[in-house]
Amino acid sequence: MTKLGQWLCGLALLGSAWAALALAPPGLRLPAPYRQALLPLPVYLLVAFGCYSLATVGYRLATFNDCEEAAAELQEHIGAARDDLRRRGLRF
Repeated sequence: MTKLGQWLCGLALLGSAWAALALAPPGLRLPAPYRQALLPLPVYLLVAFGCYSLATVGYRLATFNDCEEAAAELQEHIGAARDDLRRRGLRF
């Protein structure tokens, strides 16, 4: 199963559990404070997921490693390509 499939299964499971509790089927009576906390729960989870995503992207961006060897190799390739193009008559 792919990661997307795992996430979708998890969301479906949580969503169905939330819907089952929020719709209050006969025989299941939640106390008022629990019901008041349960109804906006998807919005809270969405905001928490957004904060986690921003923090993860920010951390990965701050700790991004520079590849000095790869940059030097790329500069060599660019220089070789420019020399080849100059020999063929292209001016920069």
